[in-house]
Amino acid sequence: MAQMYFYYSAMNAGKSTTLLQSSFNYQERGMTPVIFTAAIDDRFGVGKVSSRIGLEADAHLFQQDTDLLETITRLNREQKRHCVLVDECQFLTRQQVYQLTEVVDKLDIPVLCYGLRTDFLGELFEGSQYLLSWADKLVELKTICHCGRKANMVIRTDEHGQAISEGDQVDIGGNDRYVSVCRQHYKEALGR
Repeated sequence: MAQMYFYYSAMNAGKSTTLLQSSFNYQERGMTPVIFTAAIDDRFGVGKVSSRIGLEADAHLFQQDTDLLETITRLNREQKRHCVLVDECQFLTRQQVYQLTEVVDKLDIPVLCYGLRTDFLGELFEGSQYLLSWADKLVELKTICHCGRKANMVIRTDEHGQAISEGDQVDIGGNDRYVSVCRQHYKEALGR
């Protein structure tokens, strides 16, 4: 029986690298995975999943109105798909997470989702909220704070490297805008 997995972490824990490794493992065994990534994040090129260590793969894009069940059903008719891999899954909508549960339950295709759990304010992203609720398996990928403790929070910084505590939930950026830290250093940075 297929299952849905949610691999979550703060930034810079290797989520995209792990996704690309999973894709490689399926391909190495003669199986065909399909990769999706959020259209909103095109920092590394449109339709690409890229890791900081230099690995990359082509991906289908999803937007908030993409019907993932319909898209995966169509792709599966064209060529049997053995696994669905979703990068930047925090940007999924509630409906899209539900559609992915249908891929697992009705098409019997495993779905592996990789993304952030919370935003820079410590609030759940919509996609993450429903993946935490509905996934069969939850897997935390770990990264470390500058102090050596596990980093489970993300700070958004301004152009001077100072932590900020207001703004839109989504503001695409990388190491230039975000820093993964432990809870203690998150509180200190925001003066809490």
